[in-house]
Amino acid sequence: MRAVVFAYHNVGVRCLQVLLARGVEVALVVTHTDNPAEAIWFDSVAAFCDERGIACIMPSDPAGPELFAKVRAAAPDYLFSFYYRHMLPATMLALAPRGAFNMHGSLLPRYRGRAPVNWAILHGEAETGATLHEMTALPDAGAIIAQVPVPILPDDTAHEVFGKVTVAAEQALWQVLPALLAGRAPRIRNDLACGSYFGGRTPADGRIDWHRPAQVIYNLHRAVAPPYPGAWTVIGKETYTIGKARLEAQAAHALAPGLEPGLAVVDGRILGIGGDGHALHIHALLNRGQVISPIDFQHALATCPALQKSARQGAML
Repeated sequence: MRAVVFAYHNVGVRCLQVLLARGVEVALVVTHTDNPAEAIWFDSVAAFCDERGIACIMPSDPAGPELFAKVRAAAPDYLFSFYYRHMLPATMLALAPRGAFNMHGSLLPRYRGRAPVNWAILHGEAETGATLHEMTALPDAGAIIAQVPVPILPDDTAHEVFGKVTVAAEQALWQVLPALLAGRAPRIRNDLACGSYFGGRTPADGRIDWHRPAQVIYNLHRAVAPPYPGAWTVIGKETYTIGKARLEAQAAHALAPGLEPGLAVVDGRILGIGGDGHALHIHALLNRGQVISPIDFQHALATCPALQKSARQGAML
């Protein structure tokens, strides 16, 4: 069996390895050029293909006639998309007579669309996973072929959950691929009415509203914690980003009376006070990319009236 694979990120590399291990001939891989403005913390599909001697291209137009011609010339039986960031047009999908399949980082039909791991954490979910499904003209809407769930623990960050989802994707593909190649894979209805769809996220979406409950703020931190851009707030003219934090077991009023929503230093610790009176203990607060100590942050609060006023009032959207 021959396949053309559209792939990027860790899931792209791991699922390519599964195809090769199962004896699939990968005739061509299509991937992305890394964005220099993006923190590249994940594995390179292009480097993997170079090591394995697999033809790999990085077209600027995923729907252009040049790419279409190259995929058609590869004469694939299957198309696979593993964390490739563009939708494939229906004309491209039709080039694979035995089907086109995508690996998505959620338990479909929930969290269709972009950044599914981040959105699941942001909404406080306790579980997500990986789903292999048929590709159609609509995003993440085709029949479900295989699913593997993973837990989201209360303190997991998006980076940690993404590692679990990468393993789930590998397992899902490994388990179902023999049946898929034999034409016997299950096709379960993907009931979109029972699911949800979310768009992409930008760094601006990480701004903290300190008047929200502390758990909501903590979920935001977990969803965008480094290596993602992080949850951030502006005090005076300075931007502060939460690098690492945990929810405090005690309510803020038990730690110090009179704390209002926002950042504060209490007993040598930096706290983020939510609108419900609960708090985050911020273990690493970043300013201009550097960790600022509680002493330095307290000094900044004490010497800058604008910072004092902002800290008392809290920073919100």
